Amino acid sequence: MLRNAAIIGCGQTKHSGRRRDVNQAELVSEAVHNALEDAQVSLKEVNALVVGNMQGFGGVANPDLWIGDWIGAPGKPVLRIATGGTTGGSVGQGGFYSVMSGLYDIVVATAWEKHSDSKEAGATTGLLHVALANFFHAFGYGLSMKNLLATSAVGAAAGVAAYQARFYMHRSGCRSEHFDMVAAKARRNAARNKYAHLQWPNCTPEDIHKTELIVDPFRYGHVCPASDGASAIVIACEDIALKKCKRPAWVKGLASYSDEETQMQSESGGGVGVLDPSEQMGARLSAMKAYQQAGIKDPKQEIDVAEIYQPFPSQELLFSEKLGLFDEGKAWIAMEKGETEINGRMPCDPSGGVNATNAIGSSALQRILEAGLQVMGKAEDHQVPKKVRNAVAHGWGGVTNYITVTVLGETPAPRR
Repeated sequence: MLRNAAIIGCGQTKHSGRRRDVNQAELVSEAVHNALEDAQVSLKEVNALVVGNMQGFGGVANPDLWIGDWIGAPGKPVLRIATGGTTGGSVGQGGFYSVMSGLYDIVVATAWEKHSDSKEAGATTGLLHVALANFFHAFGYGLSMKNLLATSAVGAAAGVAAYQARFYMHRSGCRSEHFDMVAAKARRNAARNKYAHLQWPNCTPEDIHKTELIVDPFRYGHVCPASDGASAIVIACEDIALKKCKRPAWVKGLASYSDEETQMQSESGGGVGVLDPSEQMGARLSAMKAYQQAGIKDPKQEIDVAEIYQPFPSQELLFSEKLGLFDEGKAWIAMEKGETEINGRMPCDPSGGVNATNAIGSSALQRILEAGLQVMGKAEDHQVPKKVRNAVAHGWGGVTNYITVTVLGETPAPRR
């Protein structure tokens, strides 16, 4: 029988393109210290840690062996998890399971990335042949050499997402102008979040539209940054959570499914069965299972805020539909009505999301952290105005085929 668990503390670092004031260990310890302070928990009280990042992107193999001394890990069990872009989501879920199973009473889950320390091109490009292909395609769009060199560096990520976006546009009828709206909203929301990277107060869709085209339908202003940053949460069993925290964020449901690898990723480049990356069956199944565990029957009515992994603006729209927050192909219409704004019916990414802050290994954990802050009423300037009963956090990785979905709420879910 699973027992109830909750987030009782959240901590993160200020994110930027270059955190040159700290090394990786210092960066992670900053987030962990902030989380412990928020939870009013000492290192001695922590039973175990779950950690992870995209170690190739940070340029350090087995970083937990270095970072452990800085976060109180010596003498404690440590589980390191790496699942691509979903690493942070998997780290968070690993921490939840460690407590819900009864194995430990208090666990710290932390994830991070420090891109500026690494020359690993995979931090933004991934497969070299895709990056080169996009580089040559970019000549046809009339980019200056400066911007061509800069934007071709996001080849694989932008290439996969552009392919997905085109399918979604065909399915839904939305236009690239709607992606301008999502990106502008992300920058405005990020301006209210003191930890976010790309902060742009009063950003408009017209501002985004003025940026140069990278690969159709994406412009430079649509693309997430590569951020240095770390996130950490403190997870506690029910008895401790009720003693330590006035308003815990209870873990109500969590799931992780994966689609088959798409045709854009395989040894031969030939790929396998998933031809439409906007279909996202793994996201649908993850959401269905997480909602079932949480006792949520109608997410449109019962979810109050969503933190969606959206490094590209099309993904906020399509994944919000797969999470059951909007009808298929209708998220862009709801956005036009203002429903996804901080003060809207279904606020999406009030933190600014991955589109504004992307420390890749940490990004999916940040979604859980930010959803937790909303439930706890501690999101400060980017707190949504309505009371948050339930929040959903989403992550994706690989070529959008790895998925994590986590539901948090103001009350525990009934356990069987």
